[in-house]
Amino acid sequence: MALLRCDFFSEVLELSTSMTVILPQQTTNQIGMTGQARAGAAPVLYLLHGLSDDDSIWLRRTSIERYVAALGFAVVMPQVNRSFYADEAYGNRYWTFLSEELGALTNDFFNVSQRREDTFVAGLSMGGYGAMKWALRQPERFAAAASLSGALDLAALQNQAQQAERSDLIDRVFGSGPIAGSDNDLLALLDNADATALPKLYVCCGTEDGLVEGNRKFLQTAANNDIPVTSNLDPGEHEWGYWDTKIQDVLAWITAARS
Repeated sequence: MALLRCDFFSEVLELSTSMTVILPQQTTNQIGMTGQARAGAAPVLYLLHGLSDDDSIWLRRTSIERYVAALGFAVVMPQVNRSFYADEAYGNRYWTFLSEELGALTNDFFNVSQRREDTFVAGLSMGGYGAMKWALRQPERFAAAASLSGALDLAALQNQAQQAERSDLIDRVFGSGPIAGSDNDLLALLDNADATALPKLYVCCGTEDGLVEGNRKFLQTAANNDIPVTSNLDPGEHEWGYWDTKIQDVLAWITAARS
């Protein structure tokens, strides 16, 4: 595998930012690992970080490079700060960056496939929310999308923050108006989705995780709208041991979904 830190200028954000990228490489002499690559453009997984992290975190906390080596995938990990992958009410346009600019730059910089059947997105916590929002708002782009311990019911989190008088972050990103029913509300997006047009969806969350109820509500809303979701709510907390295990499950699921 080739590992790159890509520093670049974003026209949308009007600032320099970065992404961490893993590119496939055919290898036979690496001890303990064989790398795979194929002729032509590589399938690509956009892998999104959580609230307290950055584009390097998946590489630092998991063995993602080792896990994808045999699959021949490129992995693109962008940096979006504490934005919830949104066009912030008082900040920057991270949703526009993600949904319009990032893919175009990735295609310009690297030899990755632009075909829907070769394009995937996943993320943890805030990134799980971002992955599902991206897939639900632009379903034509992805073959599959996965959330690991995602913040999937932001309207409930907004209400909890307001009740605890800790709404500074939510207000800065989304403004003081309600998230419920907006384009940032995953449950509303599910209610309005065309089930036949969506990518395959995967949701996992630990049962000891504070976000598990939001995951259950997401799954129930999907079921109410006849939207199939592969799900796994099993014992686990909001921590990297869980995500290091579950990203392997996600990769196996993506591989099966491609066949």
